[in-house]
Amino acid sequence: MFKLAKNGNILMDVAAASPPSAAFVVEALERSPYADCAIDHESIAAYFKQDTPVTQLIVAQQKDAHIEVALSDDKMQAIAKLTTAQGGKMINLEDAKRAIVKVGVTRGYKQVYLENLLKQQLESLPGTEVTGIVAQGRPPENGIPAKLMPHVQTLKERLKQPKLREDGTVDMRDFGALASVAPGTLLVTQRPATPGKEGFTVTGDSIAPKPGDSFQLVAGEGTEISPTNPLQLVSTIAGCPSDVPNGMRVDDIFTISDVNVRSGHIEFSGSVLVTHNVDPGMKIKAHGDITVMGTVESGELISDGNIEVRGGVIGHLDHRNDDQGLTCRLIAKGDVQITHGQYTYLEGQNVFIQKQSNHCDIKARNLLQVGLDESPKGKLVGGTIFDAKMLVAGEVGSSSGATMAVYLARSGMEITERTDLCLKELTQTDEQITNLQKAVEKADNVKDAEKKKTLLAKIGATQEHYCKQAEALEHQLSELDHTLHDLLDHTQLVVNTSLHSGVEIHIFDKVYKTTRSYPPCSARLLEGKIEIEFKM
Repeated sequence: MFKLAKNGNILMDVAAASPPSAAFVVEALERSPYADCAIDHESIAAYFKQDTPVTQLIVAQQKDAHIEVALSDDKMQAIAKLTTAQGGKMINLEDAKRAIVKVGVTRGYKQVYLENLLKQQLESLPGTEVTGIVAQGRPPENGIPAKLMPHVQTLKERLKQPKLREDGTVDMRDFGALASVAPGTLLVTQRPATPGKEGFTVTGDSIAPKPGDSFQLVAGEGTEISPTNPLQLVSTIAGCPSDVPNGMRVDDIFTISDVNVRSGHIEFSGSVLVTHNVDPGMKIKAHGDITVMGTVESGELISDGNIEVRGGVIGHLDHRNDDQGLTCRLIAKGDVQITHGQYTYLEGQNVFIQKQSNHCDIKARNLLQVGLDESPKGKLVGGTIFDAKMLVAGEVGSSSGATMAVYLARSGMEITERTDLCLKELTQTDEQITNLQKAVEKADNVKDAEKKKTLLAKIGATQEHYCKQAEALEHQLSELDHTLHDLLDHTQLVVNTSLHSGVEIHIFDKVYKTTRSYPPCSARLLEGKIEIEFKM
C-alpha cells in the first residue's frame, strides 16, 4: 500500500487501495513500517477535495534528525536544539560536534553534555524538540580583599570579656589584667589581596576578574612595619595595642578608679581607662582612647581616638551661660559610644547610642545610630542634630510634638562655599590669561628684536603659571562636585518605629517639617527635595 520514494516521500497507491477517508489513510500509515515519518495532513486532505483522479498520493515524509546550536547573549553558554528523526537518520556524535564548532565554540565544551542530549533520540518521540547546554563558560572569580590578622588583644576586645566571679556572676567593672605588649611584639599581619581567577566565554574570550581591594598597612604611634616582612606590624614600645584604620597603634595607658576632685583633671598622651565614674566638673583629655566603665555626669571628655562610656552620660542646661550650653561634653576624633545620654553634647566620626538620647546636641561626621542590632529601635528625643551623613533610630521626636531639628549633610554647605570661591578664582585666572594674550599681541608689534624676545619670554612664563593655576582650579571644582554628589547620594534618615510631628528635617539646603506621626520610613534628598519613603 505504501512505498518509499528516493526523495524521502512516502507514497500510497490510491488506485489500488481506494481509501475512503483521510482518517483511514492516517490509521493505515500508523500501522505501517513508516509510522515514525512526518504525516503530510495537507496532502491527504487535498486528495479528498480534488476532482482530478491520481494514482499515487504523498502521505508522509521521511525526515532526518536536525540539530541547531546557538550562543547565549553573554556567550557564556552554547545551547543546542535537537529535533529527533521522523523515520530518517539520527544525528551522530561527530556531526553534532561539527555543528558546535561551526558557531564558534572553542572552550567549555563537555562531551557528556552532548551525549546526554543525543541520547534523547532513543528516548523521545519522533519529531520532538529537546534542548540542552553543550558548552559552558566560566565566570571570573573575583579576588579576596586584603585583611588584617591580629596577633594580640586590643583594649576594645578586652572590654568585651568581663571577668567571671566564683559564684558564676559577671563583674562588669573587672576585665582582668590589661593587654600589654613588649617592644618587638608582632601585632598584626596583613593577608594580601588576591588577583582573582580569570573567566572565559565559550568562544574563548577571556573575562578579567576584579582584584580584591587592597590597602596600605598603617603603622600607628608606637609601631613600625617589620624590617623583614612588609606585611607585618610590630610594636616599638611597651604599652596597650589599639586598632586604627588599616593598622594598629601602641599606647601607654593610664588606669584610674574615679576622676574626681581628688584625682584632678586627667590629661594623658596615651589611652585612659576609668573603672568607675567621672564626677561633675571633671575633665579628661587623651591622645588615645577614653573608656569609662561607669557614668559621666557634667564632665568633659576630649579624645584623639575613641570614647566609650558604659554607663549613662548626664548633663543639664548651664543657665550661667547666655547660650544655655550643656554641661556634659564628649568630643572624639574617632567614634563615640554611650549607653544613654541626657543634655549632653556628643561629637565624633560615628556616634552610637545604645538606648536613648534625651535633649542631646549631636554632631556625627558620618553615622549617628540610636539603638542596637541591624534594625535599631532606640529613641532620639529633643535636642539638635547639628550634622550627620546617616541617622538611624527607632523613634525620632516625641509624641507631644515638641520641636526638634535634624541637620544632615550640613558639610555640603562648606563644599558649596569652597566651590563658589573656586569659581571666583577661576574667573579671575581666566581674565589674567585673556589680558596676557592681549599683551602678546602688543609685544608682536615691538620692532626691537631682542626686546621683543625678552618681553615674549616673560609673558610666556606668566601665561604658563596662570594656565597651570586654571587647570588646578578646574580639577578642584571637579573633585568638589563629585564629593558633594557622593555626600548627597548617601545621606539618609532611617526611622524603624515612628517619626513624630514637630521634627524639622534639614538635608543640605532643603527642609521638611513633619506635621503628623509617620510609621517606619526613611527620608532622603531626591530631585532637589526631601522625600519620605515608607517601609513595606
